[in-house]
Amino acid sequence: MTSVSPDYTHVRKLLSAGDGLDLPGVRLKWYDLHREDLDIGDHVRKEAREFLRAEIGGITPRGELGFAILHRVGDAYLLLVSTWLNDNELWETVYLKDAGDFELMPFPETAKGTYCVWELGAILHEQQAWIRYLFSPRDTDAAHAYLADRHPGGPI
Repeated sequence: MTSVSPDYTHVRKLLSAGDGLDLPGVRLKWYDLHREDLDIGDHVRKEAREFLRAEIGGITPRGELGFAILHRVGDAYLLLVSTWLNDNELWETVYLKDAGDFELMPFPETAKGTYCVWELGAILHEQQAWIRYLFSPRDTDAAHAYLADRHPGGPI
């Protein structure tokens, strides 16, 4: 087994910040991630946001602030919901939309993939934004500043 298969061709993807999502008990930044030639349709984005509104009780544990990445992977979609918990930990819940509706991603193995190289663009930005928040007074203004601090978008 090799880390990169000989027939793999790497492509750029676009990361863009969308409107935040305020849910009961948690406020999320929103990112779309997709190949330049495979956009995320408005209907899928709307479905993902409505799914989270209905599913929010199932995201455990959850912090008060975090972000979601809607990642198009071919014809399927990953919805990565990350919240900050225990001061400095990033907790993630992953959903998959393949042929049907969004559903909790099944992980059959103990070791699992965490983030791909494209998702890391958002994760690295969010890590730095959270550090800025931790050094702030961590009041309402600081929470608003964190939620406004989004990756500028572009090719990754």
